[in-house]
Amino acid sequence: MAKRILVLDDNQDILDIVHETLTYENFEVQSTSRSDAVISLAETFIPDLVILDYRVSGLNGGELCMQFKSHPRFKNIPVIIYSAYVNNNSELFAYGCDAIINKPFDLTELVEKVNNLL
Repeated sequence: MAKRILVLDDNQDILDIVHETLTYENFEVQSTSRSDAVISLAETFIPDLVILDYRVSGLNGGELCMQFKSHPRFKNIPVIIYSAYVNNNSELFAYGCDAIINKPFDLTELVEKVNNLL
């Protein structure tokens, strides 16, 4: 059975590329551009890993990561946060994420981090 990945990014081009890349790598991918939909999608999709863009409207990726890590059902699911706007990775690790990817990123780096966490 394919591992499931939930992806949030409000940039549709990046969302499409990440979705397509991970699908090509034989993952089952659910993606959204709406931060307010992430938790409800996770409750129905039950991801094995979550990828969150840090800078999105509504709750940012860090705040969503904290929600995942405090949720009894999702607390052990690895979370990757990616961002072009953070100068210090410790700011993002403070949210409890398992990995960080700085934008712009190489798709090979994304796939390697996903595979390492799964």
